[in-house]
Amino acid sequence: MNAPETLPPLDPALLGEFVDTAWRERIVPQLVDYIAVPAKSPMFDADWSAHGLIDRVVRDAAAWVEGRKVPGLRLEVLRLEGRTPVIFFELDATKAGSTQTVLMYGHLDKQPEFSGWRSDLGPWTPKIEDGKLYGRGGADDGYAIYASISAIEALKAQGVPHPRIVGLIETCEESGSYDLPAYLDALKGRLGDVSLVVCLDSGAGNYDQLWLTSSLRGNITGTLKVEILTEGIHSGDASGLVPSTFRIMRMVLDRLEESQSGRLLPAAFHCEIPTDRIAQARATAAILGDEVWKRYPWACGADGGFTLPTTTDPVEALLNRTWRPTLSITGVDGMPALANAGNVLRPYTAFKLSLRLPPLVPGHEAAVALKALLEDNAPYNAKVTFEPDGRMDNWGATGWNAPSLAPWLEQSMDRASRRHFGAPLGFIGQGGTIPLMNLLQQGFPAAQMMVCGVLGPKSNAHGPNEFLHMGYGTRLTAAVAEVIAAHP
Repeated sequence: MNAPETLPPLDPALLGEFVDTAWRERIVPQLVDYIAVPAKSPMFDADWSAHGLIDRVVRDAAAWVEGRKVPGLRLEVLRLEGRTPVIFFELDATKAGSTQTVLMYGHLDKQPEFSGWRSDLGPWTPKIEDGKLYGRGGADDGYAIYASISAIEALKAQGVPHPRIVGLIETCEESGSYDLPAYLDALKGRLGDVSLVVCLDSGAGNYDQLWLTSSLRGNITGTLKVEILTEGIHSGDASGLVPSTFRIMRMVLDRLEESQSGRLLPAAFHCEIPTDRIAQARATAAILGDEVWKRYPWACGADGGFTLPTTTDPVEALLNRTWRPTLSITGVDGMPALANAGNVLRPYTAFKLSLRLPPLVPGHEAAVALKALLEDNAPYNAKVTFEPDGRMDNWGATGWNAPSLAPWLEQSMDRASRRHFGAPLGFIGQGGTIPLMNLLQQGFPAAQMMVCGVLGPKSNAHGPNEFLHMGYGTRLTAAVAEVIAAHP
């Protein structure tokens, strides 16, 4: 009888040294170049194909991966007609008897510039300061493909066997991943039996331990427009007779949101919060305390103190931003700048809405219900339209509630957190949306999910002064390598 195979142990110190060198010498320089390219997502750059910026960052990333010459790695840039490109890579298993696949995910498209950047910073001008790399897209989440490949390299450097690994790097995530289902369908026969998804597009409660995302909210974005006139007219002549489109807008939004509390009124946009998620919120609140709400850049209030959140209870704060629906107004049209605002009653007002949905509320159904709620029976018979973003058959993004953790995964993540961060694994729900996770959960219902990321306190993805905490990214990369090595 043959002796059982003896697997080489993974040395965490050597692993840490490898990924530290990888980040310092290879990943950070590549991210500096990446940040400088304004590769905005298609929703924010309708002519993305002609501009060629998304194609540029895809080519740069693919060339970097191929230049690493990872043994056995095969890479393709896939381009379906009329759709944003996807990078797909794969490696065969080197672990004896392994038949399952680890899927690694990230994206290379970016949010637009936004305003309010520090005078010495900018979205496309990378800057390293105090261990942070500033600029748009580095943390959300251009680093993912480089960290994923470096984690694989770290295992191979020690001769540690690994399961089959595939990578999927898309360029439509910030637009709702509407191109991704077509690629998942095209790759159906090549993805394999996915038993673990490693997604590096999420956040962290602090920079002191590994954080696992337990849930993600869904999202509906779109433009709500109220029209009352065909052109602007003198406000002294018309006000009091012609209703203000801003007032009509308020009346319409009052159907959706209770303005005093911010609570969304339709029951269809709420769901029951699972008891285990409430318990995790309590445990996380015990770790983070008031930092749950103090982490935000509060303005100076009327009395000289700071402005206040909706609640200072850490548990309620966590649940509000992860399991309760919330409306935000993220853009406006039809209003002149203050310097150009004359005495004119404006013909229309348009708001860009972003409605975050609890993880268990279907996004498309909620978008259809929202459109009917806002458009029906318009005050003053005004022309009220709500146009959700995305394709008509794919409005809204459904959130995600993580499946129960397999013991091996929880133990390996906790061990990796203690080894590389010196603290146990933490669990936290995220208020953002990663459309892929719900798609993969449906396609691979038995798969385990390791959803993590570098978006910790003040990292400010999508806003001004976005940064990537390089030390956290380094340790996260080591943790990913440990988890892949522990895959049964």
